[in-house]
Amino acid sequence: MALIEAFKQLLGDTAVLTQDEDLAGLIEDWRGRFRAPALCAVLPSNPQQVAAIVRLCIEHGVPVLPQGGNTSLCGGATPFDEGKRPVIVALTRMRRIRSIDPVNNTMEVDAGCVLATIHEAAAATGRLYPVSLGAEGSCQIGGNIATNAGGTGVLRYGNTRDNVLGLEVVLSDGSIWDGLYALRKNNTGYDLKHLFIGSEGTLGIVTGAVLKLHPLPTAEAVAWLAVDDPQRALDVLGLFQASCSSRLSAFELLNDNQIRLVLEQMPGRRCPVARIDGWHVVVELSDTGSTQEITATMQAVLERALEQGLISDAVVASSGAQRQAMWLVRHSVSEANKKAGVGLTSDTAVPVSAVPAFIAQATASVRAIVPDVPVVVVGHMGDGNIHFIPFFSFDEWNAMPDRDSLADRVRQAIDDAAGALRGTFSAEHGIGRTLIGEMSRYKAPVELALMRAVKQAFDPLSLFNPGRVLPPAAAPSVSPSVATTRQRET
Repeated sequence: MALIEAFKQLLGDTAVLTQDEDLAGLIEDWRGRFRAPALCAVLPSNPQQVAAIVRLCIEHGVPVLPQGGNTSLCGGATPFDEGKRPVIVALTRMRRIRSIDPVNNTMEVDAGCVLATIHEAAAATGRLYPVSLGAEGSCQIGGNIATNAGGTGVLRYGNTRDNVLGLEVVLSDGSIWDGLYALRKNNTGYDLKHLFIGSEGTLGIVTGAVLKLHPLPTAEAVAWLAVDDPQRALDVLGLFQASCSSRLSAFELLNDNQIRLVLEQMPGRRCPVARIDGWHVVVELSDTGSTQEITATMQAVLERALEQGLISDAVVASSGAQRQAMWLVRHSVSEANKKAGVGLTSDTAVPVSAVPAFIAQATASVRAIVPDVPVVVVGHMGDGNIHFIPFFSFDEWNAMPDRDSLADRVRQAIDDAAGALRGTFSAEHGIGRTLIGEMSRYKAPVELALMRAVKQAFDPLSLFNPGRVLPPAAAPSVSPSVATTRQRET
């Protein structure tokens, strides 16, 4: 094919993948839920090659699918099974740390840099890049930017959007926008980078970024708590917020179903407290002071929580190895769930004060559809982002009639529960393919119209990651509960 030959002339034969065995890891998501063919995959080494690839795709009318580490949970990074086969633009060869400025607290990187590599490079200069994810050993910063990834550090540092100062982007005409500003203040019109952050590759291909760095904490304290219910966990969060302010860097909530799945599926993990039944919290404090002082602060807050009957057990890590072991349990949840069965993962967020009410309402709503279904809960309670996951064994799921319809009904029940509390159906995973229906149900027509106008302006041929994020123009009407809310607002 002429296009593939042109790619080989541009990149060399080894950077153009066409064989099934070479494409296998690129055309299917890591959980094995989305799979579709691609025309080929190309591996550029610099932004100029990405731009040339885009120009060739325009010339041949072929869709462009940017791909980072392919760790998406919503089908946003694999080929779509409708329309023309896309060209996958995999940025794995673009992994340079371009520069680090520890005085300005910035780092300029290629979009293909693995997140863990960025952490290591920042730490080597006494700095911290604070976005931390379970997939940080394989996810790439370009994908993090494309989905506005969150993670366990949002409570203190914000999500990816809050930690990106500038971008370099290949646009839909093959030109390159150099927006690699390393400035905290740049009030010169529209802040274009925010259109690309969270756009999931539908407006352009991020090829480089300037990241915001922070002082590297020199002292950390991590504790694992057992609590009876989410309301008590919320009350404990209030104690930490009142006593620790910005030292509180993480406050994670897990239920016993999630802990059991990790212990069953991931060898070497163990629960730090004796009691598994009930609810669990991982809390972290960090600062630039001494470990002894910050540990004393942690223990003082926990003593108050015990006195008030808010926690039933607590273990404070006494070493770096113990801190890592606690976090390893938390960061193992996605892999454990993948091995154990099929979870209908949600990515809801509600106001922090509404987390207990959301969990109760979502549980009731889902069990009205599937009685007694086990529910896995894992989330960033400190910022209100809760992954509420009705869970099925593989045999149970395979025996379900009309699985797609059931998944839609369950997902809508969960998202309705969040919407009723002024929450959202997507907090950190993105929209991809999975949540296109939710965009139709929960987004106001005027909001969708604005998004479509942006898409038309940036990608008039609709070649960048088509079929993602935006629903078709003839979208279903807003759900009654959401419409009622919006009428009240107006």
